[in-house]
This record gives sequence, structure tokens and C-alpha cells, in this order.
Amino acid sequence: MNAVLRLGDVGKETVTALLARYGLRLKQVADNNTIPGSYWHEDEAGIIGLDVLVRQDTPLHSILHESCHIICMDEARRAVLHTDAGGEYAEEDAVCYLQILLADCIPDFGRERMWQDMDAWGYTFRLGSAQRWFQEDAEDAFEWLVQHRLLTPSGEFIFQLRQ
Repeated sequence: MNAVLRLGDVGKETVTALLARYGLRLKQVADNNTIPGSYWHEDEAGIIGLDVLVRQDTPLHSILHESCHIICMDEARRAVLHTDAGGEYAEEDAVCYLQILLADCIPDFGRERMWQDMDAWGYTFRLGSAQRWFQEDAEDAFEWLVQHRLLTPSGEFIFQLRQ
């Protein structure tokens, strides 16, 4: 598997600030410790309530993916969130779409690297790659984000959690 960009590669300040715009907290776990709330375990981000738990070796795509789950889920699920975001297929697509957009907010990351890292990790899309899906088959994910007031119709961030 190709190397993916990790939190330690970019530093946590920008990521912390980005997540804070949504009211989320980035909480760092000591290296080599188990990450609480991690669905995939190992180095993958964990989610508990409004906390995104990470280590220095946590992939950026994982941090943004799990953060976007918190952003996209409704208040009832968020109130009891621990590890498994659950949700429906359309919401999962919206999560993937939003994480790609948010990658542009992190210097030295951006959507091109996000697409590469998503493919390297093994995200699966009908068209075979994250980039092709995003560019050719993700209109429904965009509309879902607009409908739930997470993006404006022109594609700008609203920086709020789904109500």
C-alpha cells in the first residue's frame, strides 16, 4: 500500500483549527496507545461525541472521514456517538464528499492527495477511484450536503453540524 499523509506530516494546529470551526475537538492519544472510539483500530481516528481521537500516525483521510461523520449525522445519533457512526448509504457518500472538500483547507494536503490516499487505503467507488467518483458521480452527495445545510448551493462551507 502507498504511504498516506498522516497528522505528524502536517502538524495538528491546522487540523485542530479546522475541526474547531465545527465545534469538534481533536484529542491526541500518546503514540502506540490504542485510540479510543476507533472503528478500524490500529492508527485510525476514533470518534466519541464531539471528540476526534488521533495519534501522530493517524492518516489525515481518517481524521477528516470520521470528523465528517460527526458533522453529517443528526443530533440524536451524535448525542450517543461512540465508535460506530452508523448512518445510511447517502450519508456515507456525503461524508466522503465533504472530507474531500475539507482536505483543501489543510496546507500540503488538498483534494488531489486526499483522492490518492483514499484509493491507497481502499475506499471503494463505483467508478474505480475517489477522483472519478467525485468528479463524475457524486452529484447526489453534493445535493445531500446542501439539503442538510452543510454546504451552500454554490458549494461553500457553512461550518455547522447537521441539525
